[in-house]
Amino acid sequence: QVRVVESGGGLVQAGGSLRLSCAASGLSFRRYTMGWFRQAPGKEREFVATINWSGKSIYYADSVKGRFTISGDSAKNTVYLQMNSLKPEDTAVYYCAADYRSSIATMKDEYGYWGQGTQVTVSS
Repeated sequence: QVRVVESGGGLVQAGGSLRLSCAASGLSFRRYTMGWFRQAPGKEREFVATINWSGKSIYYADSVKGRFTISGDSAKNTVYLQMNSLKPEDTAVYYCAADYRSSIATMKDEYGYWGQGTQVTVSS
């Protein structure tokens, strides 16, 4: 059974940094695509970043490009999201997602496995 669990959220001031972690179990990292999404109150869940191990491809939403970095450790089955230069508009619940596929994916409907989410709050 595939399971993904996020951690690392919290409260930070604008301009600060946080690192989110996503621990995955029940899957072979090399065969999966992992993604980060976020959902702010009253808004749709939106794509943040994705990484595909087989093709070593990475892709970011324009809103986070240059500030966020997705990476992973296949030995630990863990994906990270390093978030720098945080802005109040980055405040949201951040979700990790996984799917068995050979390419990166930016649509939430393309992912079959989701974590419970971790809250990130950026104060101004």
